[in-house]
Amino acid sequence: MALEVASVIINRLSRLMGERRMSIKDVARGTGLSYSAVHDLYHDRTTRFDRETLDKLCGFLRVPVGELLEWQPEDRTPSG
Repeated sequence: MALEVASVIINRLSRLMGERRMSIKDVARGTGLSYSAVHDLYHDRTTRFDRETLDKLCGFLRVPVGELLEWQPEDRTPSG
């Protein structure tokens, strides 16, 4: 039986903002992104990540992409 590996991208924006005590409004103002875009990212409601958006967030938060987004494999090996 072949091993099926699905990936999961984990959005760390809310954690980073919490550590810095930043609000959605702070990030929207600092990046030039819309409040609704930051809100959706904060609440992990975004399914696609635009390169320009990631660049603005990483630049504003002064973190590499790997601190903002994390890839984790998810083992879905059938049991039995």
